[in-house]
Amino acid sequence: MRASEIREMSRDQMLQKLNDLRAELFNLRFQLAINQLENPMRISAVKKDIARLKTILTENEKTSANA
Repeated sequence: MRASEIREMSRDQMLQKLNDLRAELFNLRFQLAINQLENPMRISAVKKDIARLKTILTENEKTSANA
């Protein structure tokens, strides 16, 4: 997921996507623990998407606080 795609989302959509990604990360870690994970690189991709979402949410909060 690109940052430009995230910036086009509303705040509620971002929060929903963040919750979905956290659930996916939990499931991926569970699959890793029981050796059923097909693509281990997916874990790092999901972590990066979570970080992007949190960064943009923080940016939006700071800009709205300054306005």
